[in-house]
Amino acid sequence: MMLQVRARGKVNWTLDVLGQLPNGYHDLDMLLSSVTLCDLLEFRESEELTLTVNSAGQSFAPADDKNLVLRAARLLREETGVKVGADIKLKKYIPVCAGMGGGSSDAAATLLALNMMWKCGLTPDELSSLGLRIGADVPFCLKGGLCRVKGIGETVMPLRMGKPVHLVAIQPCRGLSTKEVFDGLHTEGIAEEDRPDSDLAASALETGDIRTLSRAMGNVLQPVSIRKRPRLRQAIQALRDSGAMAAQMTGSGSVVYGIYPNAQKCREAMIALQMQYPSARAMLTADSGVEIVEAET
Repeated sequence: MMLQVRARGKVNWTLDVLGQLPNGYHDLDMLLSSVTLCDLLEFRESEELTLTVNSAGQSFAPADDKNLVLRAARLLREETGVKVGADIKLKKYIPVCAGMGGGSSDAAATLLALNMMWKCGLTPDELSSLGLRIGADVPFCLKGGLCRVKGIGETVMPLRMGKPVHLVAIQPCRGLSTKEVFDGLHTEGIAEEDRPDSDLAASALETGDIRTLSRAMGNVLQPVSIRKRPRLRQAIQALRDSGAMAAQMTGSGSVVYGIYPNAQKCREAMIALQMQYPSARAMLTADSGVEIVEAET
């Protein structure tokens, strides 16, 4: 059996930290969307479990135990008692250490594809529970589309998207450690004016009201990340100067993105920005996080 799968990246429309839980994890409230920028994975039946990675641009990823693809595959085998393996090929396009959930999306694609290939029979909820043990974004990536995500990532509530949103994303500097950013947040605290309005942003996305969305967006981690990587501020301003109705960081960085009213303005902005930021990529929001595009038995 062979499966080809798209594993889509994500952006945060909002990211708020409500507090810290007794177990040390953060209590989050986020509004996330899948985007059309994706990694491509191919799975073939094999006796051994192997991974080959082909990276593009700034999307280098290891092919060893640090890769969430192998961690997801091994966890699924351990939990189900499967004895066979898979030959996995990963073409990496989503930037790493970027806040776009690339590793989590690859893990979600692996769980979904191997659950099918190995005939494990796990339900979506069971896959989501396994995914949370790999990374906080994996349950969302399994669900995909537009979702409100709370807690440590375990509560994923699908929402209706009115129409696709046009984006340009840039990675202007090297990646950021999520732990380092959260440690900085503990030290510096959160200014109330930096908190987003997730309810308003969700409503705006449902009705396709991009102007209201631009006012409601926000990411409380952005000020911390900007102090650690000042180039983020410059890139956000470049997006605004290119005509973005709003621009901000996704996740803990280091990707920033801008939203545009239509495809033409989005493409014009991407072309202009690529002169200063070769990593600039145009994309749309998507209605799924993982998509099986080809299957052969």
